[in-house]
Amino acid sequence: MILQKIQKCLNQIKFGISTDFRFKIRPFFRKKLLIFCLVPQILGASPANTRPMWGFWAHQRINRLAIFTLPPELLVFFKKHADYLTDNAVNPDKRRYAVVGEAPRHYIDLENYGDSAAYKLPLYWNEAVQKYGQDTLAMHGVVPWAIQQYKSMLTEAFRQKNARRILRLSADLGHYIADANVPLHTTRNYNGQLTNQQGIHAFWESRLPELFAQDYDGFVGAATYEPKVARRAWQAIQQANAALDSVLRFERELSERMPPNQKYVLEDRNGVIMKTYSREFAQRYHQMLAQQVERQFRTSAKMVGDFWFTCWVDAGQPDLGALANFALTDTDKNEEDTEKRSWLKRLFNVRSEGEN
Repeated sequence: MILQKIQKCLNQIKFGISTDFRFKIRPFFRKKLLIFCLVPQILGASPANTRPMWGFWAHQRINRLAIFTLPPELLVFFKKHADYLTDNAVNPDKRRYAVVGEAPRHYIDLENYGDSAAYKLPLYWNEAVQKYGQDTLAMHGVVPWAIQQYKSMLTEAFRQKNARRILRLSADLGHYIADANVPLHTTRNYNGQLTNQQGIHAFWESRLPELFAQDYDGFVGAATYEPKVARRAWQAIQQANAALDSVLRFERELSERMPPNQKYVLEDRNGVIMKTYSREFAQRYHQMLAQQVERQFRTSAKMVGDFWFTCWVDAGQPDLGALANFALTDTDKNEEDTEKRSWLKRLFNVRSEGEN
């Protein structure tokens, strides 16, 4: 029954957003949660034949690159659990439509706060709550504050030397940091739906990396201590939002020069025929952006490494040698598998964020 509902959803979505389904599936396009990729991941099916998408592939790659920015004291532990940190980098996406309160952690709609909001909004959560209230903040997204919250939780996990919690929070923190560096996660026009550019979200963060990421430079340097966590989180938002104009304007200009039959093609993805941007259109757009996607990708990986390192330092630089032999027990693995399956089960029974 669940798979039938997923297929029905796919038939309605196909490409962009259908008018009738728009408000129900907004989270998918605000955070590239393509269900045909989600199903094999949650159910445990092999992803070997799935094509790389930003929603999963880039988050996983960003976390993996971040591991190798760490100093030896951390690297020995993080490298051993590289597969866990990579595989679970996508957990926030998997649960975002099934866990109440998860979705707002992935974005912030800056326009709702007026001009220059990225520079005027309160740096810290408590100040923001006093000024706007939790309901308003949740309605418009909370990613810069979520990064600060998860930074504090990860610091405490390091202090307690709780290996399982360190891994889970590290994977999640990496995800939110990567989201904050995506231009279309800083605007209510998250999928170009307000400018007749529907589909641009997946285009920027899925199609372009899919075609060109093999040429991206994966060396981002060594992790450094970040003394101003809140400011760094907001700098990511500011930088991403500053790139938004180019993301939208270049796509619009190129669309005016290329007819639809050259702009789009049909491709078979896991047995589903989908409309997507052509390689020629993607190549020209990628060139116009002048490595923007790669810059944001690399910035994300460096920032993730910096924040992991900072959490460890702020926790007193605990010796992780005692955790060197840590491994998830069968019970741990079963619990995590059950939890992930519950996200899928609730996916079609959960109320929308606005109803909670």
